[in-house]
Order: sequence, then C-alpha cells, then structure tokens
Amino acid sequence: MFDQNKKFKFNPDLSSVLSNHMSRYSLVRATAKRAREISEEAEEDGIILIEKPVSIAIDEIIDGKYEIVEPDEIKNL
Repeated sequence: MFDQNKKFKFNPDLSSVLSNHMSRYSLVRATAKRAREISEEAEEDGIILIEKPVSIAIDEIIDGKYEIVEPDEIKNL
C-alpha cells in the first residue's frame, strides 16, 4: 500500500487532475480526506510512514486510484 522506495514528486502537474472542470477546492478536500484515511490506516497497522500522507494521497489521485466526484452544481463554478 505504501511504497517506501518511491521517489517523491515535487510540484506535480495538476492540470490533468483538474481536467473535466474539477475545482481546486474539491481536489484539496479529497486529498485531505484520503490523507486522513492513510494516516489512520498506518496508525492502526503500526506502520511508520516515510512519506507524508498528503503526498501519498495526491499521488494516488494523480495515478487514478481514486476518482473525485463533484455535484453538478459545483462543477460549473
């Protein structure tokens, strides 16, 4: 689940993630939610994370492991 040998991504290109009119707000909320899940899972399993949960979360979203679904009324703002 947590690849400790993975190279860190600094300043990933978010244009591909923000395509389809997704808001930055939704991306931030989804990343924060997934980061909390990662942190809680690691704590429950006794895993010490080398990489920060937010970095892991954004990598998972960029890699397409999680899909962010926005309500229609937010998409066009």
